[in-house]
Amino acid sequence: MERSQQQEIGALEASLMNLVQDHQHATVRLQEQTEKAKKDAIRKAVRVSNLLVDAVNGGVEESFVIEKRIESEIRVLAATITRFMKQSDQWLSATHAMNTAIKEIGDFENWMKVMEFDCKSIGAAIQNIHKE
Repeated sequence: MERSQQQEIGALEASLMNLVQDHQHATVRLQEQTEKAKKDAIRKAVRVSNLLVDAVNGGVEESFVIEKRIESEIRVLAATITRFMKQSDQWLSATHAMNTAIKEIGDFENWMKVMEFDCKSIGAAIQNIHKE
């Protein structure tokens, strides 16, 4: 009986060893699957995070581009306004000079008329004196 008991114990030990090995293999497979699932979940979370950041940054980037375009147009308009102001000042100065010249021509004409009248008066007076 000892031999059969020993064989039985050996068989039990072998079965137990098989169970332990199966359990270890199952545990290793489960750890590998868990690690693989963890890496996959992390990879997908990173992908979702990147997509969300891209979606938010896309709107921000578009707003930034529009803001830069508006600022550029403001600078162009400011330069145009400055140029028009200088041109308007030049036109105003030119019209003022023309008005002054026209006034002077009018003053000269008036002086000429006065001189003509004075000369005629003097001439008439001289004729009257000469006739007498």
